[in-house]
Amino acid sequence: MDWSPVWISVKTASLSILITFFLGILAAWLVVSIRDGRAKMILDGILTLPLVLPPTVAGFFLLYLFGVKRPLGKFFLDFFSIKIAFSWGATVIAAVTMSFPLMYRSARGAFEQVDPNLTAAARTLGMSEWEIFRKVLLANAAPGVVSGGVLAFARGLGEFGATAMIAGNIAGKTRTLPMAVYSEVAAGNMDTANRYVMVIAVIALLSVMLMNWAAMRTENQRK
Repeated sequence: MDWSPVWISVKTASLSILITFFLGILAAWLVVSIRDGRAKMILDGILTLPLVLPPTVAGFFLLYLFGVKRPLGKFFLDFFSIKIAFSWGATVIAAVTMSFPLMYRSARGAFEQVDPNLTAAARTLGMSEWEIFRKVLLANAAPGVVSGGVLAFARGLGEFGATAMIAGNIAGKTRTLPMAVYSEVAAGNMDTANRYVMVIAVIALLSVMLMNWAAMRTENQRK
């Protein structure tokens, strides 16, 4: 059994959640802060779009942007000599794109559950918006934010469609666990595919257990 897909998937999911976690929280804060209902609806639709698009369609858009002859892909290649499409970086971009809506929606839902009277009271005390965000919103929305992070990590770990489109299935380079399962099944190596499936299942189970533990710990601290 080749362990490189496990290592590639763990690296990809770990880096993608670092990016997605902070971007998702900031995006949720921005949307919650918008007062214009129409602007909020449009922005929310754009940020949630990867969640409802088929992964291969999202991957097509990414390939259209980051392909060698496409705007962003050509820019990085010409100015930084970095080829994004069909590289390990492309697996991270795919994972971030597909996991971001989960982090964003979870954080937004958690922020909207915070009692508005708390933020109003914080403003009367002279706290800045950044302090209100850190000490009021984020502190009270912690369980939802943590849950969103764990779900986003698991989504990034299991990403397949968008990864196949923009990163391909290059052994030892872009072949993640889901791609490895597909490759082994296509080749008729069911025993190896079973092992990869077990690894994914164990990591996913540990992620859910971590989410539940973090939520319980946060709830106990608040009591």
